[in-house]
Amino acid sequence: MEIIDQLGIALGLASLAGINLYLTAGVAGLAIHFHWIKLDQSYQGLEILADPVLMGIAWTFFFIEFFADKVPWVDSGWDALQTFIRPVGATLLGLAALGTLDPSIAWAGALFCGGAALTTHLGKAGLRLASNLNPEPTTNTASSIAASTAEDGLVLGGLAITAFAPWLALILAVILIVISFILAQKSFGLFRAGWQRFISRKREA
Repeated sequence: MEIIDQLGIALGLASLAGINLYLTAGVAGLAIHFHWIKLDQSYQGLEILADPVLMGIAWTFFFIEFFADKVPWVDSGWDALQTFIRPVGATLLGLAALGTLDPSIAWAGALFCGGAALTTHLGKAGLRLASNLNPEPTTNTASSIAASTAEDGLVLGGLAITAFAPWLALILAVILIVISFILAQKSFGLFRAGWQRFISRKREA
């Protein structure tokens, strides 16, 4: 059961980090720092999230992302940059959560967490990219704000589940990863088709 809980916490944090790494790390750090949750001995590696410097960095970048994530095309540019950051952060979170396991198992699990974060990140990025193809700017702005707010709510709710019901977090993380994979495929397919139409029109003009 302990291993299931560790996997649930590791994969839960990782999949949420793929959506918003800084909010995930920042809220988790606050929860640990103010003792809203009590870390079992198995999760002492996560105490690093409560470090004031690390929390300061996380919340600073969350503040930047909070606004960038609500502006059409700026959100997609930010997501493109985060492609190289979120999976790495998720891998480190996974390693911290699985640190008490055999090193080979912990590293394998951490790398899987990185892959999970990349999948949820691509699902989010792909959905935003497809949404930004809408030719109506007002609709795009409203969609970006609504999507960003919903994503932040998902991360906060997911963190609560991860903290108090790790086994449920494991199940929900797997579901989120599958949905993100499907969304990424469909969204990037729509973007590719839209881009091809755009190029065709330019050639005809």
